[in-house]
Amino acid sequence: MPNAPKIRPFLTGLVTLWRALRSDGRFFVPPRVVVRPAFVPKGAPRLYGGLVLLAVMVVFAPVDRSFAADKSEILEKIRSQLDVADGFDLAVFAQVPNARSMAVAADLGGIFVGTRGRNLYFVTDPVKAGTDGAGGTAGTVTLISSDFTSANGVAYKPGTLFVADQDRVVSFDMTGFTGTKLGKPDRVLFAGLPDKSHHGWRYIALSPDGETLFVAVGAPCNICKVSGLEGTIITLPVTGGEPEIYASGIRNSVGLTFHPDSGDLWFTDNGGDGLGDDVPREELNHAVQAGGFYGYPWFAGNKTRAPDFKNETIPHKVTFPAFTFNAHNAPLGVHFYNGDALVALHGSWNRTVPDGYKVVRVKFTDGQPVSASPFLAGFLRSNGAVLGRPVDIKSYGKDGSVLVSDDHAGVIWRLTPRS
Repeated sequence: MPNAPKIRPFLTGLVTLWRALRSDGRFFVPPRVVVRPAFVPKGAPRLYGGLVLLAVMVVFAPVDRSFAADKSEILEKIRSQLDVADGFDLAVFAQVPNARSMAVAADLGGIFVGTRGRNLYFVTDPVKAGTDGAGGTAGTVTLISSDFTSANGVAYKPGTLFVADQDRVVSFDMTGFTGTKLGKPDRVLFAGLPDKSHHGWRYIALSPDGETLFVAVGAPCNICKVSGLEGTIITLPVTGGEPEIYASGIRNSVGLTFHPDSGDLWFTDNGGDGLGDDVPREELNHAVQAGGFYGYPWFAGNKTRAPDFKNETIPHKVTFPAFTFNAHNAPLGVHFYNGDALVALHGSWNRTVPDGYKVVRVKFTDGQPVSASPFLAGFLRSNGAVLGRPVDIKSYGKDGSVLVSDDHAGVIWRLTPRS
């Protein structure tokens, strides 16, 4: 193809803008156009020409930016390549762009799904939607709001939806909610969260009694000293008020849950980057009461000292993790299931040999984690291809099903135990 060198930049421009429109607000730029020297690189006119042409095409032939095109066939191919725990069947529950945190609303017949962008979705149960959730069929997905900075953190109790945005926590009265539009918040519970994008996506969980919100506030950096509410887990009354710091010394907790028997808080924490492929270990932490200190930033993760602070005196007694995972596995959602903990390993982004990209079952013995084994795997292929990245985990329905959100494939998977 003799004109390929001339055509390639033009096509790159087309693909770049197309991905932007399909990425739920996350603009993907190929490496070749991230850094531009002072002079105009060869091929740039065609590259930008491609962007302009596709923009014009979109104006006259708009695409639905809220939802990706139906990917049933692609997702079925992915599903067929995944490794599922014995005794479970895997199906597509719903196609949700950038699916992150989930909040089950059984009384409303579906789930709320947050994203790291502006969008918040409601997914109607496939059975209630007239399908069975198997073989690629799924429930109705509705974009109910685009009014957030980062609609990542969601929690629900009958009658009230809670959303932790980048800078605030709000609640919505769900009386009369029809599943189509959320409207404006009925109450701002707290508006003083650090308004910083680095680790600015929040995770929240409701206490077992439903009266308190636990909100994770990440450190706005890789490894640094923090101030205020940064690097903590705070508690907040569901009616609003001033937060209290429940746990500190946390780099970036991205999964919170409570043990169904003891009511104790368990949370994941991602370790610092830039210290090598195999350090520090990633964490699953156990908090038996308020006031625990978990080592950050004097420890970059687990018992690995952060180089910049290794000669400093540690200010508090450190509670080290109850269980650890390989470095850079990025443990996110955690959920107790039949006595054990399911943990979503989102997967490494800066490791020489990629690792993670699966859901593991952490076995508990006498109330403590002792080992981990694959529960849903196969997202990382032997050739390095990535089929998905699990994020959050929730139990769903009376049949023992488990939902797993996947922000890479843009899907929520459903694992159903065989009867």
